[in-house]
Amino acid sequence: MTLQHRVKCVCLSAIMLTMTGCQTVGSSALPQTVMETKAISVNELKAYATQNNKPVVALVLGSGGARGYAHIGVIDVLERQGIRPDFIVGVSAGSIVGALYASGKTPEQLKQTALSLKPAQVRDITFDLKGFFDGKRVEDYINEQIGYKTLEQMKIPLYVVATELKNGHLTVFKSGNTGQAVRASSSIPSMFVPTEIEGKEYVDGGLVSPVPVELARQLGADVVIAVNILAQPKYTETTNVWGLFNQNINIMQNGLAARELIQADVVIQPDIREKGHVFSTKSREDTMYAGEQAAENAIQHITSVLDRYQVERETFDIALQ
Repeated sequence: MTLQHRVKCVCLSAIMLTMTGCQTVGSSALPQTVMETKAISVNELKAYATQNNKPVVALVLGSGGARGYAHIGVIDVLERQGIRPDFIVGVSAGSIVGALYASGKTPEQLKQTALSLKPAQVRDITFDLKGFFDGKRVEDYINEQIGYKTLEQMKIPLYVVATELKNGHLTVFKSGNTGQAVRASSSIPSMFVPTEIEGKEYVDGGLVSPVPVELARQLGADVVIAVNILAQPKYTETTNVWGLFNQNINIMQNGLAARELIQADVVIQPDIREKGHVFSTKSREDTMYAGEQAAENAIQHITSVLDRYQVERETFDIALQ
């Protein structure tokens, strides 16, 4: 997509921290605000890009459960190359890593946080017809890790994607209680009790947009770097009932993602063929490394895209004079 065209136009995933969080800390006093996609303004981002003569770069962190550790490896490589997003769009596992990163944590701090998680620290088993995990400890863990910053207070603007359960609509959280937004984005149906906010129930955003590239465009991104960590159907075991269930989800999510990924400028897809156990430190390290490798392979392409945009912008500006 050229700059001229842009100017004219101007899952179920497993939550990787759900089983491995931290101690409960109250956060009910934080504000709660829900905004739908169409209500989000991009004027400030566009003004920033104009003032700094640079494209607005969005980092889209997709859903994928324990594969979400790969997002940390990707962020590490991008940071080392001096590539920092102007805003982040996160869904499910991507919203977890996105919240920690947007709050100001360095890649090294992200790695330390991931590797220090303990399995029993976030389990909040409940007896409810809608699920057997409550998810409140995930909310509290995130808020504690980010120093109770609201979404408005993030050092990098963050948009968290969830699904409104009643009507299936994609919903975007852009202000208020960060931990609660992440909890909603990661509430896997039937496993987690839906997250209730202002009288509405929300579940995993990966149901409707497992890699929300289209949203990033709507939010004003000139360049979209999307990280796709979805399970690839060709690597899924299908010799048993559980495998077949997973395969159904994988096929549906990959179909949804494919329609959005064609709108991305860069797609980073770590080679994670087997879903590592969320409790395994080695699996976490391997998954982060897979993210690093995929990002390193994409750096030349990212640099080329940014350079090309700059040339197009300068040419377009000259044509307008």
